Amino acid sequence: MSSAPIVVHRPSSSGGRRVTVNSRGRDEILGTAYSDHDLVVFLEGAGIQEPDSILDDDRLIEWRGGRAHQWSVA
Repeated sequence: MSSAPIVVHRPSSSGGRRVTVNSRGRDEILGTAYSDHDLVVFLEGAGIQEPDSILDDDRLIEWRGGRAHQWSVA
């Protein structure tokens, strides 16, 4: 298990990936992202400064069950 506070979960069969953030010891679902843009919007809404600059920082974001930036089942 990662210590990254943001998790982009595996792609769903219908497309998109659920995004969660761990805040104060509990996971909060931000929504389902269908693109990097969606992810950036969710992270901005969660109060993260310059979210587009952290998308590949594995200390902050864990991409589970698929490659980073892959938004549909291959």
